[in-house]
Amino acid sequence: MKKYQLGEFEEIVLLTVGVLYDEAYGVAIKEEIETRLKRKVSVGALQSALRRMEKKGYLDSREGEITKKRGGKPKRFFKITAYGKEALEHSKDVRTQLWNSIPEVAFNLKLSKI
Repeated sequence: MKKYQLGEFEEIVLLTVGVLYDEAYGVAIKEEIETRLKRKVSVGALQSALRRMEKKGYLDSREGEITKKRGGKPKRFFKITAYGKEALEHSKDVRTQLWNSIPEVAFNLKLSKI
């Protein structure tokens, strides 16, 4: 099972790279996660996760064109690899199996006033 073990943040980052497709670079990934999940993302945590997943083979990256706006530094664009897609599918399957295994009675709950 550890073959495709993804942490929650890694899974979110991988999914976001897929959502952004050709426009998946650091700032865009960060903004997309923050907008969709209403969750703050530190640049350091994101860059660390991107490097880690690239090392694991879940992501590939390429450098974009050099621009004056970025002081001559190119953007690094990411894309999901076939291995990354397998990891996401595995994660989705595990979650679906768990959801489908919850007995209906477990959700017969009422909200109590606090």
